[in-house]
Amino acid sequence: MKPLAKELWSDLDDKAVSVARALAMDAVQKVGNGHPGTAMSLAPVAYTLFQRFLRHDPKDPRWIGRDRFVLSCGHSSLTLYIQLLFSGYGLTIDDLKSFRTWGSLTPGHPEYGHTDGVETTTGPLGQGVANAVGMAMASRYERGLFDPDAPLGESPFDHNIWVICSDGDLQEGVSAEASSLAGTQKLSNLKVIYDDNRISIEGDTHYAFTEDVSARYRSYGWNVIEVSAMSNGDVDRAALEKAMDAALSEQNMPTLIRLKTVIAWPAPKARNTAKSHGSALGAEEVAATKVELGLPAEDFYFPVEVKKHVNSLTERTSLLREEWEKEFAVWQENNPDRATLLERLRTRALPQGWENSLPAFDSSKEVATRKASGDVINALAKVLPELFGGSADLADSNNTTIEGGGSFLPAESTMKGAHPYGRTIHFGIREHAMGAIANGIALHGGLRPFVGTFLVFSDYMRGAVRLSALMNLPVTYVWTHDSIGLGEDGPTHQPIEHIASLRAIPGLSVVRPADANEVSVAWREIIKRGEPTGILLSRQNLPVFDRKNLASAELVSKGAYSLNDVTKPDVIIIATGSEVSIALAAADSLSKEGIATRVVSAPCFEWFAQQDEDYRNSVLPRNVRARVSIEAGIAQGWRDWVGDCGETISLERFGASASHQVLFNEFGFTVENVIKAAHRSITRSKA
Repeated sequence: MKPLAKELWSDLDDKAVSVARALAMDAVQKVGNGHPGTAMSLAPVAYTLFQRFLRHDPKDPRWIGRDRFVLSCGHSSLTLYIQLLFSGYGLTIDDLKSFRTWGSLTPGHPEYGHTDGVETTTGPLGQGVANAVGMAMASRYERGLFDPDAPLGESPFDHNIWVICSDGDLQEGVSAEASSLAGTQKLSNLKVIYDDNRISIEGDTHYAFTEDVSARYRSYGWNVIEVSAMSNGDVDRAALEKAMDAALSEQNMPTLIRLKTVIAWPAPKARNTAKSHGSALGAEEVAATKVELGLPAEDFYFPVEVKKHVNSLTERTSLLREEWEKEFAVWQENNPDRATLLERLRTRALPQGWENSLPAFDSSKEVATRKASGDVINALAKVLPELFGGSADLADSNNTTIEGGGSFLPAESTMKGAHPYGRTIHFGIREHAMGAIANGIALHGGLRPFVGTFLVFSDYMRGAVRLSALMNLPVTYVWTHDSIGLGEDGPTHQPIEHIASLRAIPGLSVVRPADANEVSVAWREIIKRGEPTGILLSRQNLPVFDRKNLASAELVSKGAYSLNDVTKPDVIIIATGSEVSIALAAADSLSKEGIATRVVSAPCFEWFAQQDEDYRNSVLPRNVRARVSIEAGIAQGWRDWVGDCGETISLERFGASASHQVLFNEFGFTVENVIKAAHRSITRSKA
């Protein structure tokens, strides 16, 4: 884990930092909005990291041997963009001039997949810290896959996760959840620099944030190093480097460097003010600050000598990369099977015949879909070592434990089944951090994380779920206890609005299988697609459909399909999850009345929407206007399926505490109610 080679700090380094500060001011001033203050005060920190510590290769931003850098305080995006410009990641002065404008490579907050060198989308505070914890966990797990026996620091897979975070990040609960877990996991490859400037939008952070952060992090099990500012308010470069070197030498716990800074330093009037946090400084203050920096008044000043100096980084990174490649070549030669696995995971390819591992379920007995999902996860785990995940203290309920895979815990742990390369993560009761950590795991490399909790608690992790969708990450959310069918735990635990709410997130697929075999095919499709997906599963046992007289569960991949063979229906009943069996029973009764009734299982709206128009019309013919939907949640979203003549059987109030049989009956999820709704819809369609 050798850091980047360093030379003595020079006058050109000082000038480069001054130029970085001026560029931050100019970029915000030109567009008229943004966050200049933190980018100014953090300029020497980011410069030190990128030019003197970070193991990276600007010519290959996806190099697997690189350190990861997360700018958790994403509003200070210029902190990162300017270093990407300096380091040679492809950004130009023109990109800074187009900061926060349409189509630019420098959006207001860093966006993963948009700009080379950006490791994760940040902006919602606290998420970046939690992402970094996930990256650190992924790094350890991947080391276990590829090079488990190498001494610490001597493997080509050893690297560090560096973070810059803010007061705001550490006020958010998600960072506290993740940091606590990082301490328990002893993630020594995690190095966080906390920009302690005591300023937020409303002013001094002590209006709301007064705890001893150092003591808090020490109690989490972190190594904490405090670095004061110099007497003039600037960052103490020598003290910072000493702290960063100490962080690199720490091999038993994560490190927090608490760095005192003065926001907007050295602006004469704007420094240490809330206004400098989120507003352009103004032409007069910008000019005065450039005088303080000893720079000319020229906008976007980037002199040749500074450009040449900072661009020389590529020479040092090339040497580091060459050394690493030699070590990697030796590893490849000694580990051909692992090298093959690495290449597969790097390209997110799947092994030949992996689908053959998926279980099929017999219709002779009822199976809860959460139980079926657990069986599928364990079957997949045998052929997909990249499958890595766990639950928020609900593993036995979510069925997310990989049997025999061990618990992901540090070597020092005394817990039963503990292993530093274990496959089951115990997140504790930390849903929001769990989601954000899963994002970090996915971002790190080729792993496929899955995480579980009750569906009702998806609310606690929504920020992370939204970012999964925004970044299109292969994260699978296992959400069980998916309706009032969970029973006696009552309304606090019964999801009502959650299915509709999750369907509202662009880019997230929401899958609610009807039986165990739908679960198996759904998981196959989730793995094949490699996209952010939530799979919603029942607590209660459900019938496993006898497919002799019903369509194959293979059609789950289409998102919705005709379950029974009714070619010219008088009415269509559309259902998801546990309610599909009710729809089938109602269809049987209606058929005895001479009413041809098609049952459509619609496990995933999003997948169905992706099918061509002919297929969609074959499942839901336009000329069949009599339709009934049945889903144990709010009706929102179902009008598009049933149309003006249709009926929705839904739940428009919170649940209650009783057995699932009683609740389904009391709330109208019955065969009789479906039959009545079908008759009403048929009558309306003929009017």
